Amino acid sequence: MANSGCKVLQSNEESFLYFAYGSNLLTARIHLRNPSAVFCCVACLQDFKLDFGNSQGKTSKTWHGGIATVFQSPGDEVWGVVWKMNKSNLSSLDKQEGVNSGTYAPINVKVYTQEGKEITCRTYEMKNYQSAPPSPQYKKVICMGAKENGLPQEYQKKLNEIEPNDYKGKVSEEIEDIIRRGETKTH
Repeated sequence: MANSGCKVLQSNEESFLYFAYGSNLLTARIHLRNPSAVFCCVACLQDFKLDFGNSQGKTSKTWHGGIATVFQSPGDEVWGVVWKMNKSNLSSLDKQEGVNSGTYAPINVKVYTQEGKEITCRTYEMKNYQSAPPSPQYKKVICMGAKENGLPQEYQKKLNEIEPNDYKGKVSEEIEDIIRRGETKTH
């Protein structure tokens, strides 16, 4: 997707802005449970760092490895995508992020567009986790989303250099299908 600035960078009564930095970078992935998501822009979360981990020490049953989170870290930055979504999808997004089970907590953050415009968005942070590498599939979905949405090359390089775990099995059929379709597009 091109880096067209989002004309409407505010939420309203019917919508909210969501900053995605993990698997929801990929359009096909976010649309599985949140069909109202519309790409707004690429943005940077300053003074935060990307990490991968297992909530409460338990490996993700969906991804079979560490899942993405952010934590405050002065001087670091996390790039991602701002999605504008209908409030009707808020509960499905919270469910996907495991808010009820305590995996993630929603937080409001200020992100900056590539043009330097500040936007307040909802994002998610894992509170009680142990660092753990992502599965190869999870890393692949994140890297596909970063490429699809034109995140800065230097940041894409950093994502590509993440060392995954050695999980060799399958993830859910719908995710395997998304990966297959993404690989077909690039060959």
